[in-house]
Amino acid sequence: MISKEELINFEEEIKELFLAGKIRAPIHLSRGNEDQLIEIFKEVKAEDWIFSTHRNHYHALLKGIPKEWLKQEIIAGRSMHINNKRYKFFTSSIVGGCFPIALGVAKAIKRRGDIERVWCFIGDMAAETGIFHECVKYATSYNLPIHFVIEDNGFSVDTPTRKIWRYSYARVFPHQGVGKYVIF
Repeated sequence: MISKEELINFEEEIKELFLAGKIRAPIHLSRGNEDQLIEIFKEVKAEDWIFSTHRNHYHALLKGIPKEWLKQEIIAGRSMHINNKRYKFFTSSIVGGCFPIALGVAKAIKRRGDIERVWCFIGDMAAETGIFHECVKYATSYNLPIHFVIEDNGFSVDTPTRKIWRYSYARVFPHQGVGKYVIF
C-alpha cells in the first residue's frame, strides 16, 4: 500500500507541474485526508470497483494504479476523468455522475453472485443531491454490495457547505393545505 508521504509527494509534484505550465487543464488536489483514506482502502480488495469524483488522485493511487501512468493522464489534461478498466477505477467530473453507474455495477455483481464490492466516493455537497439519496435507498432496499463514502471537507468548491442551501424562516402555513379542513 502506498504511504501517506507518497500520496502527499505525488500531489506536490502535480502542483509543481501545474505551476510550471506543464498541465493545461483543471486539477483538483487532495490534502489532509490521507490517514482516513488509507484506513478505508485497507478494506478495498483488488477485485473491487472504485467510483470516484473529480478529486480522485489519492483514490487512484490507493487502488494501485501506477504513479507514472496517473501522472501522464493528469499531464494530458484528464485529471478529472481518470478511468482505468484494468484497475476497475472510474470517475466523473459531473456531480453525482458516478452514483447510478456504481449502483448498476453493484446490482450486476449481486445478480452474478460475485464477491466483488463497489466503493463510491462522494463529496459532502454531492451527498445532498436527490440522485445520491435515491441510489442509497435503492442499494439498501436490495442489499447491494456497495459502500458510499462521503468525504466531507466542509466546502462546495470554495463556499462553506454550512452556508449553502440552508436558511431558516418562520413557517406560516402547514406542510400541506391551509390549516383548515375543507369539505367538497
